[in-house]
Amino acid sequence: MLSKDLISEIIGTVLKHGGDFAEVFVEKRYTNSFEMKNGDLEAASSGNTFGIGIRGFLGTQAVYAYTNELSRESLLSVAKRVGEALGEIKIKDFTLNLTEKKYENKHVVLVYPDDITKRKKVDVMKRAYGSAKNYSDLIKQVVVRYWEYNQKVLIANSEGVFAEDNRVRTRLMISAVAEENGIMETGFYGPGAGMGFEFFDRIDVEEAGKLAARTAVKMVKAEPAPAGKLPVVIANEFGGVIFHEAVGHALEATSVAKGASVFAGKLGQKVAAECVSAVDDGTIPNAWGSTNIDDEGTPTRRNLLIEKGVLKGYMIDKLGGRRMNMEPTGSARRQDYTFAPTSRMTNTFILPGDNYPEEIIANTEYGLYAKRMGGGSVNPATGEFNFAVNEGYLIENGKITKPVRGATLIGKGYEIIQKIDMVGNDIARGQGMCGSISGSIPADVGQPTIRVSEIIVGGRNK
Repeated sequence: MLSKDLISEIIGTVLKHGGDFAEVFVEKRYTNSFEMKNGDLEAASSGNTFGIGIRGFLGTQAVYAYTNELSRESLLSVAKRVGEALGEIKIKDFTLNLTEKKYENKHVVLVYPDDITKRKKVDVMKRAYGSAKNYSDLIKQVVVRYWEYNQKVLIANSEGVFAEDNRVRTRLMISAVAEENGIMETGFYGPGAGMGFEFFDRIDVEEAGKLAARTAVKMVKAEPAPAGKLPVVIANEFGGVIFHEAVGHALEATSVAKGASVFAGKLGQKVAAECVSAVDDGTIPNAWGSTNIDDEGTPTRRNLLIEKGVLKGYMIDKLGGRRMNMEPTGSARRQDYTFAPTSRMTNTFILPGDNYPEEIIANTEYGLYAKRMGGGSVNPATGEFNFAVNEGYLIENGKITKPVRGATLIGKGYEIIQKIDMVGNDIARGQGMCGSISGSIPADVGQPTIRVSEIIVGGRNK
């Protein structure tokens, strides 16, 4: 995408004017999306993006600039300004040997989305729409979104890294609204993968539509959820969003390196119940959050975060590594070339335990079953979170009984993971978009069914 000679010149220019490290990030991306409302295609967009980010370090200080003006003169001018902004160290005699690194491609794409006609993509959306709309007469609106992109990146730096990666993502998102007696509830399901159009041979499109509709119909008929401190059983798959938000972000160097995390300085200490182990794994073939290399050119890997309750590791980028005096873990990510990278999650999940989901329910006398989680918010510095339960049920006498709506889970992440007392063997992952200071990126969340002995549930008292 850029010649090695020009990249070397850009890196050399940064170092010549200041700083002790320089990096170039080149991105070329094709994106395509459609939106269907009530069976009609209402919006379609596509486009190509090409741009370059240039970054320099001086110790633990960093300067980042980006441009889509690709002339040599413009790129060298940007590189000069980055170096001058860092100042102090000026390397005059600099020899750079960029060695291209080849990595095994763990995320093979069989059918590139840009080779598929618009008609075939819309047909997939219609199938999802039909199954959701026909699920019940209570379904009043269905919105289906289709999203794909093909991103090619090249990363080079003053340490000699020269690496390329190709990331393909495909996702289908279904939102269904049910209405009864003036009450409206929404169900959502959004499967995705690091695959091409073959993804739709791997999933049941009609079942995806039904899952969204089922949640909406169940909840529109539900009673208000009780409030108070309750045992809560959280289902597998997207239930892992709580760990992702309330614990995962607090394990990123973005907050740990600044001491703005409840887990800073606690490596080797017990931070969770003994039944809890968790990883972040960017190497899972074709997973939504996987890549061959991160956005600094470091190979991704499986990072053990918590093992039997003990904190074992953080997710670290290069700048965070400098600040923490630790090696990068292949965790640097960014939305696109307009963002500097920072430490981020890839596919983050609690590992399976020994309990069957039915056993967990049967051992819960009274509580809440959170079958599907929704959005929420968290403060990484304090661990405080609140999350909506999109689909919830009461557990009474060890059995799942009536549906309840309007439940919110409130607590502190570091306290909740200490209160997990049962972990299931039914691990599954769900897909979402994760936002942070380096933009919005694809990320898998996941877990088996778990039970938390006590969480504050916001709802309505009887």
